[in-house]
Amino acid sequence: MQDFATRRTMMVDTQVRPNDVTKFPIIAAMLHVPREEFVPASRREAAYIGENVEIAAGRVLLEPRNFAKMLDGLDIQPDDLVLDLGCGLGYSAAVIAEMAEAVVALDDEDMAAQAEAALAQAGADNVAVVAGELAAGAPQHGPYDAILIEGGIEAVPHAIADQLKEGGRIAAIFMEGALGVARIGYKIDGVISWRDMFNGTAPVMPGFAAQRDFVL
Repeated sequence: MQDFATRRTMMVDTQVRPNDVTKFPIIAAMLHVPREEFVPASRREAAYIGENVEIAAGRVLLEPRNFAKMLDGLDIQPDDLVLDLGCGLGYSAAVIAEMAEAVVALDDEDMAAQAEAALAQAGADNVAVVAGELAAGAPQHGPYDAILIEGGIEAVPHAIADQLKEGGRIAAIFMEGALGVARIGYKIDGVISWRDMFNGTAPVMPGFAAQRDFVL
C-alpha cells in the first residue's frame, strides 16, 4: 500500500498539473497539505481519488482537479482575505491558508468543530473557523477579496454577494439538475459578472437552491 505522501504527489502529477493548473502556490500547497487528515476516518483510503469524497450527508470534499482549477481561477494573492464557504473538515482552508494572508472557514457547528481540530493539528494558524448558516456567510469578518463556495449551488444569496469586495472574485459550481459548471465571478460596480470555467458536479449545499415560483 502506497503511503499518503506518495499518493499526494501522484494526485498533483496526474490530476492537477495535466489540467493546466501550473501556478506554483497552488501546486506547493496541494503537495504540502495532508488531504487524508481532513476526511472522515472511514474515508482516508479514498482521500486522493479523482472524484468527490463524501464527508457527510449531502456534503463532499471536492475532487482535486476541480478544487485546483477553482483556485486557479480565483488567483489568490498573499495579501488576500478569503472566505472558504462550506469548508467541510478544513482541507480547502488549509490549502488556501498557504496562499492567502488569512482565511475565514465557515460551516455548520458539527463540521466547524471538526475543521477547527484538524486545522489546529495542521498548524494552519491564519484560519478563523466560524460556525453558522452557510447561506448567511460570515459578514463580521468581511468584506473578502475572494470567496470559494465548496459545493454545488443554484443561486448565490444576496448576503454572500454583499460580502465580496469591489473587484473581488468568487468561484462556485452551478448545478442544473445532474449537470454543473464551475464559474468565476468578478464584482465590478457592485454587480458580479460570471464566466464559465469547466464542467463539474457537487451536491447543492443547504441554502443555495434557487427560489422556485409557486404555480397552482
